[in-house]
Parts: sequence; C-alpha cells; structure tokens
Amino acid sequence: MALAERLTMGVNLTILGMGLVFLLLVLLWGLLVLILRLDREPTPKETTKTPTPPRLRAGKPPKMAPELFSAIAVAVLAHRAILRKQAAPSMRSHWPGSMLFASRWVAAGRHQQTQNWHPGKR
Repeated sequence: MALAERLTMGVNLTILGMGLVFLLLVLLWGLLVLILRLDREPTPKETTKTPTPPRLRAGKPPKMAPELFSAIAVAVLAHRAILRKQAAPSMRSHWPGSMLFASRWVAAGRHQQTQNWHPGKR
C-alpha cells in the first residue's frame, strides 16, 4: 500500500468515525428536546388569583401581636445559642492537635524537611 492510499484511508475513517459520533450526539440532543417538551406540565388556561403573602422588608417586623413577635424572637435566639454550643464538637471529627501526622505523605514530607540527606548512610 502506498503512502497516499494509507493517508486517504485514514482520513476517510476519521471522517466516518467523527461523523457517526456527531450524528449520534445530534440524535440524542433531539431526543432529549422531544422528551422535555412532552414532559412539561400543562399551563393552566384559567388563571386563578391566589392571595400572595406579604413580603417582609428588612428592618420592619411583620404585623402581628407584639407578645407573639417577642416570643418568637426569644425562641429563635435561644435555639441559636444552643446550636452554637453544640456546633463545635459535632462538626469536628478530631480534636485540634490530635492529628499531627495525618497521613504517611505528610509525615514523609515533614521528615524530609527536617532531616539532612546523607548518601549511603541510614
């Protein structure tokens, strides 16, 4: 086989292979678009007006009884204080300083940094 024949056969196989890959990608893309269109929730034809809750603005408390609002505020602050006490131990997997040699890689690296290299000696 001559070099030109090998080259044309290689180019033809490359074009055929890449063409098939991109053709399958386009087919999958079209299939996904079709599935997404069929899976959409139907839009309601009649729009019903549902009351929307009022939005809270920063700095303005909602309109409710002051006793209820202060009770909610105290409960939230107490809950946050309890969670703050529990967060440190529960989130920590090891006590600070207990994992000085966390892995063999860290230990080997620290050893290389602190020890001088001597050829032939152990």
